This record gives sequence, structure tokens and C-alpha cells, in this order.
Amino acid sequence: MARDYYGALGVSHDAGPEEIKRAYRRLARELHPDVNPDAAAQQRFAEVKAAYEVLSDPAKRRIVDLGGDPLDNGAGRGGGAGDPFAGFGGLGDIVDAFFGSSAGGGAGGRGPRSRVQPGADALIRMRLTLEECAVGLTKELTVDTAVLCSECTGSGCAPGTSPEICDICNGRGEVQSVQRSFLGQVVTSRPCPNCHGLGHVIPDPCRQCAGDGRVRARRSVTVKMPAGVADGMRVRLAGQGEVGSGGGPAGDLYVEVEEAPHDVFTREGVDLHCVLPLPMTAAALGTTVRLPLLADGDELDLDIEPGTQTGMVRTLRGKGMPRLRSTGRVDGRGDLMVHIEVLTPTKLDSRQIELLRELAAVRGDEQPDLAMNGRNGGGLFSRLRGGRSPR
Repeated sequence: MARDYYGALGVSHDAGPEEIKRAYRRLARELHPDVNPDAAAQQRFAEVKAAYEVLSDPAKRRIVDLGGDPLDNGAGRGGGAGDPFAGFGGLGDIVDAFFGSSAGGGAGGRGPRSRVQPGADALIRMRLTLEECAVGLTKELTVDTAVLCSECTGSGCAPGTSPEICDICNGRGEVQSVQRSFLGQVVTSRPCPNCHGLGHVIPDPCRQCAGDGRVRARRSVTVKMPAGVADGMRVRLAGQGEVGSGGGPAGDLYVEVEEAPHDVFTREGVDLHCVLPLPMTAAALGTTVRLPLLADGDELDLDIEPGTQTGMVRTLRGKGMPRLRSTGRVDGRGDLMVHIEVLTPTKLDSRQIELLRELAAVRGDEQPDLAMNGRNGGGLFSRLRGGRSPR
């Protein structure tokens, strides 16, 4: 079934061009995404834009009045989805569509191009700390994009004026040239140089947008970053990008996360890593360390066992970053890996030296034998040479 373009604008079938334009402007002010961000309003705005595009074009409106749909592949001729020649009346129409008409000159080309074009997507980067990535946040951003011109509401015309049919192509959007060959007359088509393929011109452009239907402006948008976002991830804000020329629908705005380095933690996916420096005595005797946690902003008492060595890793399950699912929900957390680094003192006073020498004497470590008597059998040198210690 053909779409009801008159009903979309709320006008009668005998409405004139000015009445159609007034109805479109009124609805555009109510439904434009910059004014009404509701998803249903955006869908309604798209329908209104399509209806205005069709009814403001005499050729397309004529198709609607005949019971067809100019935006449908069938073009109101009842062509089925599987019919490769749907929309053509016969072989003559097919030839005209590809090569233009023969001498006599009926229009059979592509027709006028719409002035209303969809807008481009926009990208903005947001720098977040690791803590903000862990908990998520809602923030106001200032963006500089093309927005709908408030003076002409996208039409590009000065108030009280309207587009006029191009007097070069008579609204077809293209001009044709005829060449003679041994096959007969060949008609070629190209975009009209006067209206640039639009089929109509704006004699009095809007002073504010110079006829483009949009202007650049700064505005604020609200972006919600879910917990668990990472560097390089993007959040899409539908319909918040650049407004298209002629007041076309806006593209999308993408907000890309730029994660700042952290002083303590290093991130690998959903896992966190940190280095815990321990004095030699604390590693030998064991201790308890107060460790900050990024996951919930709290602290944890981490027990260090006696005899802890450099390179040991303590894994704290579920203390890493939130695991962000593709649906935007958080599904558990990663782990926190604590890497132990035992610090050997480099400056000792006389008392400390005396105590360490006494400890070395008690342990028999004054002259360690690197060649023999390893604890597991065999010396250090034999292990370095690839020898195996007896079990």
C-alpha cells in the first residue's frame, strides 16, 4: 500500500505548496531531534521529512495523486519484489531509462536530486581517569556541530519565499544532449548546471544559513558512560551528530574514551596489576599491608607470608575492573594481581650492619658456597650449567 504523505503532514489532497510548507515547518519545530529527543518523535520527524520531500516535488506528487508511491521501487505500478522490470511500463520505458528518449525528447533519466540529505556522524573524545572508568559517570559535553537553521527550519529560503522550478531543466534536475551515430540518435543526460540536479533553485536564500538549511553552533549533550569502559571504546548517541543539508536528519555522535594512566594500577582488559614494594625484613618475617582497591574505593588488609620472595604474585579475585557486556551491563569483575618486589637496603648505619652480620653468622651465610651444598642438592653453578639436583 502507498504511504499517506498528506496524512503525515496533516493537509488535504488539494493543499497548495505554501500550505504544505507551513505544515512541514510547524511539525519540524515540534519534532526535530534538537528539540524533541524522544525516539518516537525522531521516527515521526523522518516521516514528516519524507512527506515534505515528496509533496514539494510536482513530479513525485503527481505519482502520489495517481495512487503510487515515488519512494517505492514499484513506483505505484504494481511491480512485485521479484520482478526485475518493476516500475517500467514496457521495453520502451526501459530503453528510455538507460539511454534517454529518442527524438521527441521525453524525460527518462534519474530525475531531480533531493535537497534534503542525511547528516554526517561526528566524533568527540572524552578523557577519563581509571576510577571513572571503573564506576562510570554521566557528564555534560559541549559539541560544535551543524544544527537546523532556526530562521528557515531547513528550507534554505528567506522567510516568505519558496524554491522555484529551474528554468533550465524545467524541474527535471538534468539536461539532455542528442548525438547522432550510425545506430541513430543517442540521448545522454547530465545534472543541470543551474540547479545542480535539484530541479529547483532558491532565488532568495536565507540570510542566516546562506541557503544550506543548517548553521554551526555549540550545544550541550549528555553522555552516560557505563562502568567498565576502556580506552578506545565508543558510546553512540543517535541523532546527535551533524544535521544534513536542507535540514536533513542528523547523523550520530560518537564519544570515544581516552583513558588516562594511573599512578598505582596498570590495566589489562578487566584485570588490574600493581607492584607492592616490601622491605627485606618484612618479606622475611611476614607482615600485613593496607592495600587500596580501585574496584569499590575501599582498602584491604593483605597478609604477607614469611619468606615472601621477589616476583611472587598474589591474585585477588573479583577486585579488578567491571566486566562490561555487549549490552552495556556489568557482568562480574576481573582480578587484581599484586606483584611483590623485595627491596634490599643500600644504606646501613653501623648498628644495622652489626645486626645483619650477626644474623649472617647465625645462619652461616658469611661465606655462601656457590659450588656445593645447595639446599636441594648440587650447587648454584651446577644448576646454571644445566645439571639436575638429586631428588
